[in-house]
Amino acid sequence: MCGISGVVSFHPIDDRLYEGVHHLEYRGYDSCGVAFLENRHIEIRKDIGTVDEVDTKRNLRHLAAHVGIAHTRWATHGKVTRENAHPHTSCGCEFAVVHNGIIANYKELREELKKKGHKFGSETDTEIIAHLIEEHFVRCGDVERAWVGALRQLQGSFALAMISPHEPEHIFCARHESPLIIGVGAESNYVGSDFNAFIDYTKNTVILDDGEYGVVSKDSYSVKSLRSGDVIDKAVTVIPWDSELSRKGGYPHYMLKEIHEQPQAVRTALNIASDDIATVADMVMAAKRTYLLGVGTTYYVALYGQYILATLADLDVSSVSSDEFRYIDKTDASSLVLAVSQSGETYDTVMSLRHAKERGAKTAAVVNVVGSSIARMVDHVILQGSGPEVCVVSTKAALVQMLLLTRLALEIGVRRKVIKPAKHREYEAALTALPGEIETLLNEQSGIIRAAAYRHAHIQNWLFLGRGIYYPIALEAALKMKEVTYIHAEGMPGGFLKHGTLSLVDDKLYTLVMAPPPSCGELHAMTMSSVEEVKARGGFVFGFSYDEKDDIFSERVALAPTHELISPFLPLVGAQLLAYFTATALKRNVDKPRSLAKSVTVA
Repeated sequence: MCGISGVVSFHPIDDRLYEGVHHLEYRGYDSCGVAFLENRHIEIRKDIGTVDEVDTKRNLRHLAAHVGIAHTRWATHGKVTRENAHPHTSCGCEFAVVHNGIIANYKELREELKKKGHKFGSETDTEIIAHLIEEHFVRCGDVERAWVGALRQLQGSFALAMISPHEPEHIFCARHESPLIIGVGAESNYVGSDFNAFIDYTKNTVILDDGEYGVVSKDSYSVKSLRSGDVIDKAVTVIPWDSELSRKGGYPHYMLKEIHEQPQAVRTALNIASDDIATVADMVMAAKRTYLLGVGTTYYVALYGQYILATLADLDVSSVSSDEFRYIDKTDASSLVLAVSQSGETYDTVMSLRHAKERGAKTAAVVNVVGSSIARMVDHVILQGSGPEVCVVSTKAALVQMLLLTRLALEIGVRRKVIKPAKHREYEAALTALPGEIETLLNEQSGIIRAAAYRHAHIQNWLFLGRGIYYPIALEAALKMKEVTYIHAEGMPGGFLKHGTLSLVDDKLYTLVMAPPPSCGELHAMTMSSVEEVKARGGFVFGFSYDEKDDIFSERVALAPTHELISPFLPLVGAQLLAYFTATALKRNVDKPRSLAKSVTVA
């Protein structure tokens, strides 16, 4: 979940190296640094803080260099200090390394290297890699052989880039269970954790697989097997995104931009080929047991999928958080594991899929990133095409994933004859209307939601309640609030309230309720009973509600009447806005909340 950038070029690399790591800052922003070769000497500039802050202190952009690597860190091993910031170097400063991942055996390697006289200046697992390369180089005198020898001793996960004055026109890179790609340009080549490292300069990429390393020069590259040393012929993948999609486009924050991109993201998802949906439907219907996997936001998406498949397809599936799946996994050749991931690199989800595949299960996924690990490892992938999501908190990607699971449920419901043709046409019309209804909410309710957020920003504790399919919506809405505002927000089913949590209700705790349309009958009535329970104990209840008769709320955002099928999506968008505006009222770092990173690629 750190960001790696590298450039090797016929031309000076200063701006490109800086911009590359700047565009990766959503992957981590505790500290950053660069290493570059100048007169066959490695120079390191690094410090704690954001890329801009470190640039102010250490001048990251003015480099008289043609090869360099850069890193922006999300701390795992070692505190946030300048010493622990990447890059890290060997004793003689002849090898500089940047790293994403976790080296599981670093303590043993560190002790061995200390006994051989190596001195360490940081607490990180990464630093041992530079010393290990140096140790091998002293014995063999060849950089590539030393690089391979060091890599073969590492256990754990890593994406790595390394430079050395002994090979002054090359970047060495490698991948194992952490993403890394090569960008192929004109008179320049690049290395990056993801496409954003170089999308301004090239859309042509070579994606490294686990157990592969690359040697990259200004006009060529080679990819080899770490185990055998054989050259691997890799296809070039063209990135479908435009770099402008990753820029703010006039919005004050990426989060707000991405919330407003949801209507178009939904339209794109509705245009995904029916064959892609049908293939996963075939897999679900062939399986004796289907598991939906995700973690964090995508676990709530998976939970939504469990509800919508039960509702529309009369199908029993299990949603499981990826970080816990391995402890209960009883999959076999008759099972299907359907994973959801925005980045396609989420560590827990990757490992759970790998575990299921080892047991013979079929696998499928919904992901947003072309060429990502999950997209390539599963038997079938639905690429959601939502475009880059730069803000650390997921908004448009999560909503589109819920929509695609809705399409999947409709497909299966029709096949199982749970949904009649007329009802299917009604559902399809509702989905077609969804982008316009989101646009109406954004245009007409943003100001109302902003005013409410600023009024209530002082409240430090929230309950988010929903029943039925609105329960995962409440969980996801609460997660958005806590992620971006640092306010305590807890999502739960409305019926759970009376089993303990009502004891918390007082004037310091507010409750937010996701109310379904009155056409939902009992679900609407039971939801309103939860509102009554809180109000009876003097609690303040903020509601997203479709019914103008829902006047029991302390405060209500009125949602325009809509079809039951798409009704959960609109309060979700409203809650995204509430979290965003509360964060701006509290002057939080909206796009880069403290302690979080976008792509969680470590355990």
